[in-house]
Amino acid sequence: MDRLHVMTVFVAVAEEQSFAAGARRLGMSPPAVTRAIAALEERLKVRLFTRTTRHVRMTEAGQRYLEDAKRIIGEVDEADEAVAGINGEPKGHLAVTAPILFGKLFVIPGIVDYLRLYPGMEVSAVFLDRIVNMLEEGLDVGIRIGELPDSSLKAIRVGHVRRVVCASPAYLSQHGIPQQPADLGKHVIIAANTVASAVEWRFDQQTIKIKPRLSVTSNDAAIAAVLADMGVTRLLSYQIAPYLATGQLQTMLETFESERLPIHVLHREGRYASAKVRAFVDLIVDKLRSEPGFC
Repeated sequence: MDRLHVMTVFVAVAEEQSFAAGARRLGMSPPAVTRAIAALEERLKVRLFTRTTRHVRMTEAGQRYLEDAKRIIGEVDEADEAVAGINGEPKGHLAVTAPILFGKLFVIPGIVDYLRLYPGMEVSAVFLDRIVNMLEEGLDVGIRIGELPDSSLKAIRVGHVRRVVCASPAYLSQHGIPQQPADLGKHVIIAANTVASAVEWRFDQQTIKIKPRLSVTSNDAAIAAVLADMGVTRLLSYQIAPYLATGQLQTMLETFESERLPIHVLHREGRYASAKVRAFVDLIVDKLRSEPGFC
């Protein structure tokens, strides 16, 4: 039996955690899938799955084999795409990740343009306000804000954003405008992406410890609170740009701001060029670099 085919069967069963579901995914009969896995385990002389009447779970050896199998299948797919030539039409599936609000405002429009350009493509967008391990989770392209650790990923810088302190004009009219970071202790603080009873806001050459009156786990919730004249919050400049433009919010303490945060487009750079990844990266890089707020 073809080794790459058996490897593909193994990956489908592992990801679906079911022989029957793996068979449906591949358009095979369940007995054929069972035979393929049995033949693979016999050839490797190791058990890859533990089976019960209700569950299929990978063994430790199976988990190690899954990582290598996915990498090998991915490289074969990339090699197939490369054969079609550098100008080949992107086809298949692309997985993209970005922070939630950034994804909604800037990445989704790029994905829509990409899908319109390439009818043979499908895209999964994973928007999370946490760092995702792209290699482990099978993601092709990511947009990250902040300094990057060393990694095997290819990184393209597309701009910068700032951390800004903001509030509504009505709140500031009633409570006054902070003139220095220490003045924040006299204000109602709304902290985003935290449930801690105390938080630290780092400014240029100083760090201020504050106690929020309201802590929320999403940037949207913090924005809603400051728009309701509740208090002062600190967010990234792009997150409140529409409200600054309309005058619904205003920033303060600009001279104390810490260094700007870089925005990067990341992608897995394999041995062969991937037409689908290359086309999306080119599109989203051009789109983000054209945004005036990321200078």
